[in-house]
Amino acid sequence: MRVILAPMEGVVDDLMRDILSTINPYDLLVTEFVRVVDQLLPEKVFLKLCPELLNGGKTPSGTPVRVQLLGQEPQCMGDNALRAIELGSHGVDANFGCPAKMVNRSKGGAVLLQYPDSIHDIVRAMRQAVPSEQPVTAKIRLGYEDKSLFMENALAVYEAGATELAIHARSKVDGYKPPAYWEYITEVRKRLPIPVIANGEIWNSDDAKRCIAVTGCDSIMIGRGAISLPNLADTIKTGATPYTWAQTLGLMLSYTQRELSGRKSDYYPARIKQWFSYLNRQYPEADTLFRELRIYKTTEEIVRVLERTQGMLQQ
Repeated sequence: MRVILAPMEGVVDDLMRDILSTINPYDLLVTEFVRVVDQLLPEKVFLKLCPELLNGGKTPSGTPVRVQLLGQEPQCMGDNALRAIELGSHGVDANFGCPAKMVNRSKGGAVLLQYPDSIHDIVRAMRQAVPSEQPVTAKIRLGYEDKSLFMENALAVYEAGATELAIHARSKVDGYKPPAYWEYITEVRKRLPIPVIANGEIWNSDDAKRCIAVTGCDSIMIGRGAISLPNLADTIKTGATPYTWAQTLGLMLSYTQRELSGRKSDYYPARIKQWFSYLNRQYPEADTLFRELRIYKTTEEIVRVLERTQGMLQQ
């Protein structure tokens, strides 16, 4: 069974990928999307979002990373797919699932699920541009306003020559509200001869087992669950014990030290509060601590609270 870390815009950057791949046996990590409009992007754009390209396309712990592209113009998507591969990406992925209004207004992401022919043309252009030995993959939702085109979109990806397909088992309108409709993935998996990756509402190892049982897939993709329980992939693949709150808090402080020494230190307060919004699901202690630190706006105040809390846990 493969476990893949989902692309999460504004959440899973290179630092988070590094931290999570160090403590989990991920088979693959997918980047936040590279936005493609109407031109071949310079190398620096790819390197900013995926600095692992300077390390053979792998994290420091050796996990392969795949660049994801988001756009609507086939030729440009093909050109940029080839550039990603030439820079060292382990395959290239197309985003047809992003529900963000700004992205959809510019005809990118999930809005394309209304137009299977456009999805086909984009994937086909990427496939034709990229060497045959390199994977060309796509991630879709079940639809935009409804799920009526879920099979047409899946077939469009396959018939365009994609290597595999990841499906987030909700429509754009569903957003992230439970449940995930895994039974639709089952239908696609039975119809398509390429591997299908199941995604949606996998928060623990039991969810993963149920998802695999329902869909018949041997590959899953985890997103919000991977942030909510930092060693989720390890619990799924090896049966490891879920991280305790003390272990997770220690991981957050390690993240803090590295974030503050990096290029995004100005964003630290927002990023750490964002992480707490996911941790609240798994750890009651996270909710209690967040109620205390959410009033603070400076890095120094937040770090002081985290360090004090860790000290109390260690007593």
